[in-house]
Amino acid sequence: MAIKHYGNERSGAGGQKLPFSPAVRAGDYVYISGQVAMKENGEIAYGGIEDQTRLTMENVKAALALADCTLDDVFKMNVWLADTRDFWTFNRVYAEFFPGERPARSTVQSQMMVDAKIEIEAIAYKPEK
Repeated sequence: MAIKHYGNERSGAGGQKLPFSPAVRAGDYVYISGQVAMKENGEIAYGGIEDQTRLTMENVKAALALADCTLDDVFKMNVWLADTRDFWTFNRVYAEFFPGERPARSTVQSQMMVDAKIEIEAIAYKPEK
């Protein structure tokens, strides 16, 4: 089984190279590193949990696409919220991205390493071609 890394060229604030791969394929499984509401310029987007959840989910989708996957391939997600009071608003926005079958999910409250309100990682299953 070969391990493939995707998206190593992505940079954070100030052009600093990020020390991880956004997506890694190990056989038929694709692991998506924790995504936050990071804009193209590497800065965290301003806004409340609704805006940050939307951008974070778009970043999850973009990381999945690096390995030729979509949200339909995701079977497990892990979510960290900076503030437990954001849980119900987060849930409402999150549900928009999964109108049908939904992956298993864990959600916890945690202090973030960057100035983000949310971080999401995903595990997808898509057989190699």
